[in-house]
Amino acid sequence: MITLQSAENALKNVYLGLVANQINIAADPLLAQIKHSTSNIYGKEIRKAAPVGINGGIGAGDEDGELPNPSPTQYAQFVAELKNLYGTFQISDKALRATSNNVNSFVNLLTDEMDNLIKSSNFNLSRMLYGDGSGSLCLGSTRSIKAPYYFEIGNRINNLAEGMQVEYYDENNENVFYFTVSYVDLVNKRMYIKESELGSFNMGSDFYLRGAKDKEITGIEGIFSKSTLYGLSKEENPWLKPYDVTTDVYISDTQIQNMIDFLEDHSNSQINYIATTKPIRRLYQEYLGAYRRNIDVTELKGGFKTITYNGIPVVGDRFVKDNTMYFLNTNDFTLYEMCDWKWLEDESGRVLKQIPNYPAYQATLVKYAELVCDRPGGQGKFSKVASTLTPPET
Repeated sequence: MITLQSAENALKNVYLGLVANQINIAADPLLAQIKHSTSNIYGKEIRKAAPVGINGGIGAGDEDGELPNPSPTQYAQFVAELKNLYGTFQISDKALRATSNNVNSFVNLLTDEMDNLIKSSNFNLSRMLYGDGSGSLCLGSTRSIKAPYYFEIGNRINNLAEGMQVEYYDENNENVFYFTVSYVDLVNKRMYIKESELGSFNMGSDFYLRGAKDKEITGIEGIFSKSTLYGLSKEENPWLKPYDVTTDVYISDTQIQNMIDFLEDHSNSQINYIATTKPIRRLYQEYLGAYRRNIDVTELKGGFKTITYNGIPVVGDRFVKDNTMYFLNTNDFTLYEMCDWKWLEDESGRVLKQIPNYPAYQATLVKYAELVCDRPGGQGKFSKVASTLTPPET
């Protein structure tokens, strides 16, 4: 007979490893390339020495002259707080009892719940990976005043999905209003909701995942947009600044190679991963076809397949900002974690706990982690990739 203890044992001994692997490897092709580490963690923080420049004690001299003055490699201290990542699921007491005498039904029930948990966790972790750490999902422009109720979305609508709990703040950045997304219209860029009264809304307000404002990992965009990174000011430490081309770029092999050469010459960075939007990747494929170039395909860790530029994967990701292309050296990135994904346990070691006042049980996955880039200055970005291949006629 299946009992609550049976479910506990299955979650701990069978599903935990499978779920952790699916989130760590299959969530996103970029995440699958990044190394994980439990080192350099002190309490709730990551403290890491990052090299600045090269060893200065190298030079030439006379046969019997003085040796070069010793000048060891300089280091800066990175300090970053571990972020709290959670994934929860619940199962009703009725559903659990209904499968108590049927092992296959019980397995199917838990498998469905785990699949949903993995899908949700992968979506949000991939989204964070390209975010700036603020937790901002997108910008709203206007809101309908009668049913059906919806928000017009100004940008990054791909960060939204049905069922997400979303919040925004009033004009004083004080009161919080939250709702559940009922439908995302990607074509017309609208987010539909059921609630009619949500308080004041200002055009251009940020939407956040409920409770996540300023609490997410420092993703790729954060490396470019944050004025302070890992406790250091970019203004006082200009070597922290990545290379950001903010003028219009018409995608071509020459433009891509210009960026790669610049990062190699100025930062000794070996770019091995290019991330962009799917429309821009299709545009690059069109470019290759127009010039009768071969379109080479590679398979990345995790089973992801993509086209390449001179052997470098060019990945189209839904969470990359519109008209953006990132040039990354994945060897510079580490996901520091206190531990891998674990079930949150109470004092008695239970992971399935009754939700107070409800006939249902809840379990929570937890991971304390932060993404750190050793050499932010070795990364590059095109901020304004044109939506056409060649400049318009003038």
